[in-house]
Amino acid sequence: MSVVLVTGASSGIGAAVAIAFAESGWEVMAAGRDEDRLSEVAEVSDAIATWAGELEDSEDCDELVAETLDEFGSLNCLVNSAGVLPRADAIETSDEIWRDTLRLNLDIPFYLSRTALPELIRTRGNIVNIASYWGLQADERTVAYATSKAGLIMLGKCMAKDHAADGVRVNAVCPGWVDTPMLALTADNIGQPVDEFLEEAISFSPNGRIATPEEVASLVLFLASEAAAQINGAAIPIDGGLSA
Repeated sequence: MSVVLVTGASSGIGAAVAIAFAESGWEVMAAGRDEDRLSEVAEVSDAIATWAGELEDSEDCDELVAETLDEFGSLNCLVNSAGVLPRADAIETSDEIWRDTLRLNLDIPFYLSRTALPELIRTRGNIVNIASYWGLQADERTVAYATSKAGLIMLGKCMAKDHAADGVRVNAVCPGWVDTPMLALTADNIGQPVDEFLEEAISFSPNGRIATPEEVASLVLFLASEAAAQINGAAIPIDGGLSA
C-alpha cells in the first residue's frame, strides 16, 4: 500500500488532502500543530496516523520523516501543505515576519524534501508542494508570502530536474482563494469583514466562485498518481481562471 506524508493537515487544504488520500486507499501520516483538529481528521479513516507538533528546524523534519517510516515502513509521496500568509508590504514586514514566513513556507518544505528524498528515490515516489497563485503573480502586501511561494515553486523545479532520472517527480499546485480558515484569518488581519472579503475574492474569479479544499485535494491526488507520470516540474494553477 502507498504511503503519503501531509503537513498542515489539521485544517484547510492539508486536512482535505489527507482525507482524500485515505479515501483513495493510501496510508497517511497527517502532521500539524493542532492535536485536537488532527484527531478529528484521523476519525475519518483508520488509515490516518497523526503527528502533532511544530516544525521549527531540520531536526524536527528529520524526526517527522523517521516517525512516518517507523509507522508505515515506506514513503511514496510528500505533500508540503503547511504555511502562513502574512499581509504586509516591505516597510510593514519586520525581520520576524520575513524570517518566519520563509522558514515555514520554504525552509521546512526543503528540509522535509531533503530528508525524504532517499526513500522517495527507493520507492520512485513524488513530492507535491502547495504553492499559490501569488507564487506566480505578485499582489499588494504579499511581499514575504509571494516571495516564499515563488521560491517553493522554483525549489520543486530544481528538484524535478535533479531527480527525474531517479524516478522522482516534483510538482506544485498553485491555488487562488480557497474556502479555508486562512481566508477568514486573512480578512481579519486586514480588518475587513469576512463576508465582504469573500465577495471581493469571488469578484476577481472568472469562474465566479472560489475553490473548495476538496477540489485542490483532487488535483494533489492526481499528481501523486501514476496517471500523472509524465507531469514533472510543473506549477499548476487551480484558481478559477484568475491567472489567465
